[in-house]
Amino acid sequence: MRQVRSWVADACVGFVRGCVVAVVSLLIPAVWVAAVALPVRWLGNPWLCIPTFVWAALGTFALSRVVCRVFRSLVAKWQGTVIPAGYRQAPPVVRMSTGYWWNGFSYSRSSRDAHREQQWRLRWSDPATWRDLRFTGIAPVTVGVLASVPPAGVVAAVIGFAQPTLSLRLAGALALAVSFGCAPYAWRSAGPVAVRFLGASSAMTLADRVDELTAQRADTTIAQAAEIRRIERDLHDGAQARLVALGLSLATAEKLLETDPDQARALMREARAGAATSLTELRELVKGINPPVLNERGLIDAVRAFALDSPLEVTVSADVQLRVDPPIESAVYFGVAELVTNAVKHAQATRAGIAISRGGTGIVVDVEDDGRGGARIRADGGLAGLRRRLAVFDGTLEITSPAGGPTHVKMVVPCASL
Repeated sequence: MRQVRSWVADACVGFVRGCVVAVVSLLIPAVWVAAVALPVRWLGNPWLCIPTFVWAALGTFALSRVVCRVFRSLVAKWQGTVIPAGYRQAPPVVRMSTGYWWNGFSYSRSSRDAHREQQWRLRWSDPATWRDLRFTGIAPVTVGVLASVPPAGVVAAVIGFAQPTLSLRLAGALALAVSFGCAPYAWRSAGPVAVRFLGASSAMTLADRVDELTAQRADTTIAQAAEIRRIERDLHDGAQARLVALGLSLATAEKLLETDPDQARALMREARAGAATSLTELRELVKGINPPVLNERGLIDAVRAFALDSPLEVTVSADVQLRVDPPIESAVYFGVAELVTNAVKHAQATRAGIAISRGGTGIVVDVEDDGRGGARIRADGGLAGLRRRLAVFDGTLEITSPAGGPTHVKMVVPCASL
């Protein structure tokens, strides 16, 4: 009895899903059927097919992306398969000093015109547009035909039951049985067809990868330039100024050594204190580049040392045998430091946990705190910078931070040395 109920439930769910898939996949063919039938049937002039064909072509172009987005959404919701859209992203529209707006293609008098022209130009030049148009031609004869079997069977059954002859009624009963027999399966062809024809081609994937690497290279160059400026500024304003003052104090003490020994000793004491302060500043400066414990003892001990200095109660669990390449160690270490610092400054957390382990062919770092949550990746925020830093190594950053907490962040970085 339970199996019968399960079958009936699957048939009902499949029937509804088949109807949805059939409607979506046959939407554009319906537009073309209307374009042919309307002038001939209602207006009686076949020459009117020409303008209606134009409108049908424009409607197909406008609806193709909508239909494909609906297919991706349905496949992701029903079958758990995420199909990346792969559409090209529009560059920002910039206002020039002349008052005109530059959209990456041409100049316009207003921001609205610039955005409109940019969208149309990008739509025409995007290979994903032609991929969507191809899919709208393939989907009706593959997914649409199969998904239409259950609703067509129900319609045939209703018509057959309304007939007076027994043979037609039996045909209607057979159509109903076929309808509910294939209902749990008829809609499932949407997944494989969508994956095959809506997935990004190798050329599109390569182009996206080139764009991504170009952006990463630009971000890395900017970050390196900013780090160099910071080091120069800190050296100029801190240690360099103290070392200059130290040299002047020693020169003055040398002159006073014979005439005023007490004053010379006082200047030398001040110089010694200045040297200690300069050494401390240099150590802090070097610590901002790479902490010595990271270079000497590796990632695990560096994270534990950082946890001891943190105002939070931090627990660290890690694979003690784990040792990765120095650039990846540095990226992961500063990523952990960024996350713990955010927990202190923004989340008002009291405890945090750090887990570092192997994961397949990479290193996996989980950082969780008991703060108030609500962490989001913003374009100009520290988390966005952390994601870009990990992306240089093909790493990923996943954040789960509901309002009220807790916040869980997972960093995964591939590493061939593991």
